[in-house]
Amino acid sequence: MKEFLSVLRRFVWPYKRFVALSVVFNVLSALLNIFSFAALIPILQILFKTGDHVEVNELMAWSSGSFKDVAVNNIYYYINQFITEMGSTTTLLFIGLFLIVATLLKTTAYFLASAVVVPIRTGVVRDIRNQLYQKITTLPLGFFSDERKGDIIARMTGDVQEVETSIMSSLDLMFKNPILIISYFTTLVVISWELTLFSVVIIPLIGWFMGWIGRKLKAQSVRAQALWSDTMSVVEETLGGLRIIKAFCAEDKMRDKFDRINSTYRHDIMWVNIRQNIGHPLSEFLGTCMIVVVLWFGGVLVLNNQSLSGPTFIYYMVILYSIINPLKEVSKVGYNIPKGLASMERIDRILKAENTIKEPEKPKHLASFEHQIEFRHVWFGYRHTEAEEIKYVLKDINLVIPKGKTVAIVGQSGSGKSTLVDLIPRYYDVQEGEVLIDGINVKDLGIHDLRQLIGNVNQEAILFNDSFRNNIAFGVEGSVLKTDDPDRQEDPELEKRIEEAAKIANAYEFIMQSEHGFDTNIGDRGGRLSGGQRQRVSIARAILKNPPILILDEATSALDTESERLVQDALERLMKTRTTVAIAHRLSTIKNADEICVLHEGKIVEQGSHEELLAKDGYFKKLHDMQR
Repeated sequence: MKEFLSVLRRFVWPYKRFVALSVVFNVLSALLNIFSFAALIPILQILFKTGDHVEVNELMAWSSGSFKDVAVNNIYYYINQFITEMGSTTTLLFIGLFLIVATLLKTTAYFLASAVVVPIRTGVVRDIRNQLYQKITTLPLGFFSDERKGDIIARMTGDVQEVETSIMSSLDLMFKNPILIISYFTTLVVISWELTLFSVVIIPLIGWFMGWIGRKLKAQSVRAQALWSDTMSVVEETLGGLRIIKAFCAEDKMRDKFDRINSTYRHDIMWVNIRQNIGHPLSEFLGTCMIVVVLWFGGVLVLNNQSLSGPTFIYYMVILYSIINPLKEVSKVGYNIPKGLASMERIDRILKAENTIKEPEKPKHLASFEHQIEFRHVWFGYRHTEAEEIKYVLKDINLVIPKGKTVAIVGQSGSGKSTLVDLIPRYYDVQEGEVLIDGINVKDLGIHDLRQLIGNVNQEAILFNDSFRNNIAFGVEGSVLKTDDPDRQEDPELEKRIEEAAKIANAYEFIMQSEHGFDTNIGDRGGRLSGGQRQRVSIARAILKNPPILILDEATSALDTESERLVQDALERLMKTRTTVAIAHRLSTIKNADEICVLHEGKIVEQGSHEELLAKDGYFKKLHDMQR
């Protein structure tokens, strides 16, 4: 219950106005229900003359007795007067009309109570998805190296859907049923406290039994949701590696793997649903047992002690039977909520994940890059858990990159090249030492200001399923609009800059040859383009951003000779007047670098120009000779 209340406090509180309206309408519905059923007593006592007919000839003042006694007396008085003047059949008709009006008002209040919950349900689900997406975009890259994309997708889809189905769909019942139960129970106490005291002895036993089954259900729900993540991960891996699966004739192997995980998920979720479905018949059976026991005890009171009249006992039984349905609904909620809480736990692993790349409390702002980038005694390593020892990838790095210069980083795979450049935009934070830009530690800079100074062109061109225009303008704030948006406003100046960036990147020609020019959709991850075309579009994106600092991460290593020439030409234009840090796989592409740094096992072992390093006959010379 504590976990459930925590979820409500976090996500439902912003919609407290709708919650208040739901409570008001549910209270109104419950009161109207009780008063409409109360018409049974005078019908049985006065119209059908059951033997305990009450003759009332005068009104009582409200101050002359208890509210119950005065109210019963005065109601009987008016009904007797009505029978005397209009006759029994006419009185029966008017009481029937009273029931119709009361029922209409009750059902209207019930509808309004349910309707005002809908904005809460839909709003909470939207808020959870927005918070998840916002958290994903703010978490450091290191978080995702320990997580599977399929698992994250499963949490944003299946787990959020389960929260909506299990918890949010229970909100209406949670707001309605406690009010009905309290209202009906109060009425039962007023009618006969002895009979009610006997009844409540049974209810805690039923509640304990339902709670025990609910706890078992939650544990199995956690396992089932984890298996759902495994299923989504296999699907994501299959879509990403379909070419390799077909090339190695591994279709049967992947199908067997998927079937094994999917069948295990089916087994677990089957038992979760079976246990969930037993809730309704079990609660109905237990409720019937309770009714029979109460019927026997109430019959004893009516027949022996005469402390309860027959018509009043029938009214009591009607109210008691009416309380069973809210109790059954509460038991159903008791089954649904544990499933939703199991999914909420998985969602919270993302929402409550610690963001190690924190915005400084009082960030320093750097409007432009003026002097140099400096690595000062930098140590960096990875640690997946708090107890695990740090494995250092970079060890005591000291490096100065002056403004306007091109510095190339080379070395064997695993030597720490990509990690080194990832420290500049703070994708990771160093364990020891400092990374400085114009003498300011990057940890003291505003993250947005810092990354606005930097442009990236990576080995794998990362593009989006959108048009050429929106991919190139991706780094320009407020410029990305869907090409099918009828309200898209043309910006002539921006259009001109986009075209100029495409020309500088050697991308203009093939863009204009496409079906819709700059409005052509390039497919998922740019799948409709060749590798060289994707890379040139990403270069155009960097050109349009016009950053003073440029990071090139093996931007031409995966291209053929012709594409490499076109991309290299575009890169040379991009690098003019910019400070460039280039990770190089092909050493021939960095001959003109102002300085080359050779990394080996996390340390800079050599520095100098291309010719100087060749003359040293060291690590660089060996790498150079291996590529000849």
